[in-house]
Amino acid sequence: MTIDVYWGSGSPYSWRVLLALELKQLPYNSHRLHFDLQEHKAPQLLAMNPRGRLPVLKDGDYVVFESLAVLYYLDLKYPDPPIFGRSPEEAGVIMRVINEFQAYTEASLMGIVEALLYGRKPRLGAELTQAMHLVASEARTIEGRLSKSDWIVGETVSAADLAIYPCIRLLHRSLMRPEAQELSARFLPAEVHYPALAKWMQRVEALPGFEKTWPPHWEAVAPQSSAK
Repeated sequence: MTIDVYWGSGSPYSWRVLLALELKQLPYNSHRLHFDLQEHKAPQLLAMNPRGRLPVLKDGDYVVFESLAVLYYLDLKYPDPPIFGRSPEEAGVIMRVINEFQAYTEASLMGIVEALLYGRKPRLGAELTQAMHLVASEARTIEGRLSKSDWIVGETVSAADLAIYPCIRLLHRSLMRPEAQELSARFLPAEVHYPALAKWMQRVEALPGFEKTWPPHWEAVAPQSSAK
């Protein structure tokens, strides 16, 4: 079957799916859509995902959207290499860690990103400071995991790494902006504050095919934890 993936540059949710496709070495047709042109709201896309959001994956006649659902589908349909573990117990931990990140961190992290990269309210202030406290707390939790293993769950790369990395990289990019200097003090440089996390970022960026997933509207691929 032919896999078609519809995605947007800089979307961490799209990035998750591209990373999974490359890790599994699956051939696919790449369809980059431009958010500024509202291409993700085109009739063709709304027919596949009525919510008009990305990513969307079409495998033959089957369509799936929502990034974690896509990852789960890909792992069941194309199980080598597995990204949801090799046992029910490992799969449960991987899913739990992803759910924890989504429930307790993702909204705060994306709020910071949207304020700094896209100029959406709130700008720098008490609300963003509180969001940064929450994100820094979760970063410490991830740091603790990575101080014991190369990957967030288990001894090999998993869906937890693929789901969390794009958000961390997007946050890192946001905090590199000059106006974020005060806010970023508790996170950057990552090599100083979170050395295990910084090395993990480099390991993700060394995965086969990673360079093909780098957001094309960003600067040239710079697979280092200090990249912008």
